[in-house]
This record gives sequence, C-alpha cells and structure tokens, in this order.
Amino acid sequence: MSSSNVLGVVLIARHGDRQGFYQDPITYDASNTAITPLGELQEQQLGQYVGSVYLNSSSPSYFGLSTVFDSDTFSAQADFADEGFVIIDSANALLQGLFPPNATANTIALANGSSVTGPFQGYQYVPVDSIGINDVSLEGFTDCNTQNTRTSAFYNSTAFQQKANESAAFLSQLPPFLDGRPVTLVNMWNIYDFMNVQSIHNATFAKNLPPTFLAQARDLANWHEWNVFSDSTLGGIGNIAGTAMLPSVLSAMQDIANSSNPLKFSYTAISYKPFLSLFNMTGVNADGQVPPAIVNYAAALALEVRQPSGGGEPFIRFQFKNGTDDDVFKTYNMQLPSMSSPGDVPLSTFLSTFEPVAINTTLEWCLTCNQTTLRGCGALLNASSAAASAPAPTHHDRISPVGAGFLGAGLTFAVYSMLLAALVLLGLLNFGKRGSRTASRHGLNSEDNSINHDKRPSS
Repeated sequence: MSSSNVLGVVLIARHGDRQGFYQDPITYDASNTAITPLGELQEQQLGQYVGSVYLNSSSPSYFGLSTVFDSDTFSAQADFADEGFVIIDSANALLQGLFPPNATANTIALANGSSVTGPFQGYQYVPVDSIGINDVSLEGFTDCNTQNTRTSAFYNSTAFQQKANESAAFLSQLPPFLDGRPVTLVNMWNIYDFMNVQSIHNATFAKNLPPTFLAQARDLANWHEWNVFSDSTLGGIGNIAGTAMLPSVLSAMQDIANSSNPLKFSYTAISYKPFLSLFNMTGVNADGQVPPAIVNYAAALALEVRQPSGGGEPFIRFQFKNGTDDDVFKTYNMQLPSMSSPGDVPLSTFLSTFEPVAINTTLEWCLTCNQTTLRGCGALLNASSAAASAPAPTHHDRISPVGAGFLGAGLTFAVYSMLLAALVLLGLLNFGKRGSRTASRHGLNSEDNSINHDKRPSS
C-alpha cells in the first residue's frame, strides 16, 4: 500500500459480554438484559487498544488527538433501544479505556492555595448520545413491516426448508440443553445465544455440552442472521440495519475530511445486526475475507479516513477486529459495485455509492418500512399528506386599508366566538343555570414502545 496519513476514524463497536435475552425471530423486538463484568472488561480493553492505535503519538496511525477528552474533536453515540443498558454501558466502558483517568488534566488550584483532583484520580466524563427507540438510525430493523415481511418469506423459502431438513438431526439432540426453548431453525438465534451465554457463565452446562454443539449452533445462527440482515441489492430492505445507519457514518467521514471541521473521531456503539448489513454492502465478505457471520462481543470496525502522504483525495480504509479472537485490527479490501478491483475506496466513491441508499429521515424510513403508526410515523405521514394536498398559492388583489380593518374585526369576532363555544362545550363556562362540571381522566393515546420482557417460553 502507498504511504498515507490517517486524518481521523469512524469507529463502530459491538457491546461486550452480557446476560441472556430473547428476541422475536420475525420482528426482532428484544427483551431486557444486562452487561456483565466480563463485558465491561472487554470494552475497556478494546478502548485501551484503540487508544494505542490512534491516540498514541508513537503509532503510525496517530492523527493528533490526545487521551485528554475534547468534545470538539470527538463524538460518541450508543443504541439505547436494544438490549437494555448493555450498549450504553459498553460505550462507557470503552471510553474509560480510550480516555483513562488523567490527574494532571483534572486538577485545579483553589483560591486558598490548595489543589483538587477529580474523583478516581481524574476520571474523564465523556458524554454519550443515547439513541432511543424513536430515532431509527441505529435500530432501522425494528418495527419495519417491509423487513418483517421479507423475514417471514425467508422462513418459508425453499432454501430455508432445505437447511431445516439438513439440520434436523442436530437440532433433535438439543432439547436437553435448552431448558424448554423451542428447537426450530426459525428460533436459531435464540438457541445459539442461550447456549453461548450458558457456556460462558454456567460451568455445569459447559461441562455437559458435547464439544461440537456450540460451534454447530453458531454456524446455523450465522447462516440465519446473515440471510435476515443482508440483501442482494445495495439498497435492499435486508440491508435496512446498515442503510439507516449510513447518514451518521457518511456525515462523520465528510467532517473528518474537512480541514476546517474539528471532528477527528466518531464512535458508535451498536448490536451485531448493522455489522452484517455493512459487511454485505461494502463487499468485504465477497471473497471470503470476512465470513458472513455474527461478530463477536466487543468486535470493532474502524473506517479510517486517510490521505496520501503527498496530498490528494482522501480515501477510506476498512479495519476490523473481531473481539478477543483478534489481537489487532486487520485490513480488509472493500469491493463496491463501481470498483474494478477490491481495496481502499476514494471518499468521493464511497459517498456516491452510499448516499443514494441512505435512509436520511424518519419519514423516509416510515415509507420504506411501510410503517404508519409507530415511531412517530403517524404524525409524520399525516403532515406529509397535508403538505402535499395543500392548494398552491394563487394571486389575489391587494386589500385596501379599510377592507383590512373590517377583515381584522371579523376575524377577531370569529375567533372569540369559537373560543366561547369551546369553553361552553368543555364545561369551563356556563350561561344561565349553573351545571355540574365533571372531569374524566383518559390515558394518552400515545405509542407504546414498551418491550414484552416475558416472551421467552417458560422453562
């Protein structure tokens, strides 16, 4: 590779180890769960490693940032709509490793001559934007009716039925290890996740599980999830987890490449699903470099914005570390539709490829996902429809000052009359005989975004 300098990085990382949870095989609505001390350590160590690559002045990938947090040069966001607090907690743990306590930077002198250092030897409090359920950018795949329809069609496909037949013998051996959970290929992700969590945290389970069973279950779960969260076309609905996330990624890249913008490091904490879509869309799995598989806990993708040492157009380099399976980032070649050969991608090519398929607004997501009520779609669609049906402005003769006076008086009287009528109707104003006023209490007819935490079959 020719010599180049890192201008900045867009870091995307999966959460760390957590307790078990359940997600619906069609809608992917998820139950609550919690991060474990192991997961916190995985993320903190990932943060330390990332810091050694990009915030260490002796590293060839260093681009000028120090380990003292600066809100102008660094941004962080985390998915807060999936897996409870796990992803937020993971982000905070990673940031502890990336920006460790700094007593020098967090010590002040007081008027009385004494000095004070912040808690925990100068712990650095790095703000993280929590992306909730009504923001579709990191959770584009939930409540998406078009995606749900596609997933159901996949479960009814010939390929799925063939895979179910091929795996039937293996699946028939699993009930003793699954504590009453449904043993079907449709439920394969939940089967694997339960087995994986138990293998990490339950010594008896790990001892009794036959040696090949976890790997076999993961292989089926990989196949299952890859087919749900990828697509044969770049903007296909199967890539919705990636296309919904693209705007923040593309915006960060452009900010980093812009020398007048201070941003140099953008970090996003997510679940495993967008990784599958992004890998598919960037083509890193095309020649088997990156397997079509669920990424490990604390996996990290670094999209480096680089510039040739001699100057010229910035380009994007794909670096990936699959959790603790990899000690360091590995470089993978991207293969976009417009490229004749795989490799790094010029920033302009990256933008022109992905901007047309990015889901830029919630309204656009509502239309793409055929969602008419949830996540604010009802109000957005109504407003869009009203704007579209509004009559075009027409030419009117200017009104005279006298006419304007009469018009103003008339409008005032009309508004006053409507207000009086409304007060009478609501019982807040009475004429003549005094009537009793009653008030009824109604719950707000608002969107219920709560998650059913008891979806898992009783064991």
